[in-house]
Amino acid sequence: MSVCLDAFALLSWLQDEPGAAHVQELLERAAHEEEFRCWISWINLGEVYYRLCRARGMEEADTFWRDVRRSIPLTPAGITPGRVLEAARLKARYPIALADAFAVQLARELGLPLVTGDPEIQILSEQGILQIIRLPS
Repeated sequence: MSVCLDAFALLSWLQDEPGAAHVQELLERAAHEEEFRCWISWINLGEVYYRLCRARGMEEADTFWRDVRRSIPLTPAGITPGRVLEAARLKARYPIALADAFAVQLARELGLPLVTGDPEIQILSEQGILQIIRLPS
């Protein structure tokens, strides 16, 4: 089984916050197991980038962006009109951020659990909209 990550999960790993060890384990699996992937939307990668810019500066954010393409074992999912439409529908129905809607959309499309600690997404799990792997927040 693979997983989807949202920005919350990736930021917890990058900033060594609670949940970082679990995300590290998932990334190590993705690096070493051919069948296991850590999927993430390019929208969520953009969210991580701008949050790193604000918290740690442009240089660190640029290093992260280069590492995503070279050494972090993530599988980014592209943006398509269908994915945008489904994310917009989720955003219209639930009180979640638009970037979170892309994470939820991707997890639902792929039939995978979403790794997150975002409390706004918890309600979607409680309503049976998707399965989550809850990180401490």
